[in-house]
Amino acid sequence: MKWTTRIIQGLLALSFLMFGFMKLSANPMQVGAFTVTYGYGLNAMYVVGTIELLAGIGLIIGFWKPLIAFYSAGSIVIIMAGAMLTHVRSGQGMSAAALPLIFLILALIVVLRRSKRA
Repeated sequence: MKWTTRIIQGLLALSFLMFGFMKLSANPMQVGAFTVTYGYGLNAMYVVGTIELLAGIGLIIGFWKPLIAFYSAGSIVIIMAGAMLTHVRSGQGMSAAALPLIFLILALIVVLRRSKRA
């Protein structure tokens, strides 16, 4: 189970580094989604992107410092819960909220596994 957790942690780290970078670089798709589809401002996109990028970095550092992985994965759980609610609230339904749900579950696995080592 140790290696399974590490693989999940690594995949989450790569994913959230990419997601954060896309938001912080003002990717047109992200800008459109945040401003038009979800009704948020650009500041919200930058805040979410910063949290995602820091969580991805934290997950990488968490390979050596489990407590940092615990908090980083916990941040992802919160962000993905918000993403699910945002998708549902914007009328996209649960089909659009499925991917954030998967990331939430994977991050929750890391939180639970790293809480034992932290």
